[in-house]
Amino acid sequence: MEKSITPSQIKQNNRNLIYHYIYKNKDVSQQDISYDLRLSRPTVTANLAALEADGLIRKSGLINTEYAGRKASAYSITPDYRISIGVELLKNEVKIIAVDLYGEKIRRIAHEITYEYKDIYFEEVCEKILAFKNSLGISDCQLLGIGFAIQGLVSPDHQTVLYGKILSCTGLSIESFTRHLPYRCSFFHDADSAATAELWVSPELSDAFYLSISKHLGAAIISKGRILTGKHGHNSTIEHIRMKPDGAACYCGKYGCMETLCSLNALLYSQESLDVFFEHVKKKHPDYLERWNTFLTNLAEAINMLHLIYDTDFILGGYLAPYLKESDLAFLHEEIRRLTPFAEDADFLLISKMPKHNITIGAALPYIQEFLSSLSE
Repeated sequence: MEKSITPSQIKQNNRNLIYHYIYKNKDVSQQDISYDLRLSRPTVTANLAALEADGLIRKSGLINTEYAGRKASAYSITPDYRISIGVELLKNEVKIIAVDLYGEKIRRIAHEITYEYKDIYFEEVCEKILAFKNSLGISDCQLLGIGFAIQGLVSPDHQTVLYGKILSCTGLSIESFTRHLPYRCSFFHDADSAATAELWVSPELSDAFYLSISKHLGAAIISKGRILTGKHGHNSTIEHIRMKPDGAACYCGKYGCMETLCSLNALLYSQESLDVFFEHVKKKHPDYLERWNTFLTNLAEAINMLHLIYDTDFILGGYLAPYLKESDLAFLHEEIRRLTPFAEDADFLLISKMPKHNITIGAALPYIQEFLSSLSE
């Protein structure tokens, strides 16, 4: 016997439909909502009043219509009704960002703090986060949670670092932070955070191989709009595929891993910045051109290897993405055509649409996604 929908459920469903309609379409009128959702004007009016009273939406000006008379009020969601904070933990730096319900940056800050597996480090980081949160002037109930992007693999419940050789943080529990922070906190693999941000700005994205090319190399496989985690938690760890067994030492203890050829640590000299490097490339300095061509050649070999396994679009992201040009993609395509046994079309290499602050924003987004999903139930 099918269960009937109660009036209370219908009311809640209408409220959620209206909220998500406003969220998607931004400045809208009562007439827009009523017409597009096929809801009566009294139903729309009552729900708008309730949503506005709860602070979820607000009037945002007036809308010109084709009809004579008074202009209609425009409604939009309140972007900072709830916010989320993303934190990226690096060896010598901590980056913190706050985003609103649209995933837009509210404020960002970075601190030079050297990582240590000690409570004094966790306490200092948490003090910086609390000071940052207080500087936003928000209440505790506005903060959905804090996501920590970390250079390591994390448990399915996002509470423990399963493998963290870069920071020597294997076994680290989120409790090291929550003992100092009265908010929900979770760990996220930094490459997954970057891919989450990519999916956020490209909701139409279904399948792709995301390469996070930053100080270290990382990856995420996107399938049917979701990030695959794998059976044992180490899915997409392509950085440890050995390309040149007699090559340089990798932090994992092996030699010639993809990490040693296709990360920014492999491209740049110690203390060298991307800005300085590409300024020399632009000036066609021979040494820098040679290093860049070598890097791209190694990257092409890596992509070809992965593309033979997973025939899909490849998105080049991470810190390198803002510096990539169409000429670099053309170089990669030409190298891949030389290596692959197939007639390769030049349509599967893409540059990230969200190269800036993608890891910290991506660490904050799961809480935003969870909140928005709760309004769909």
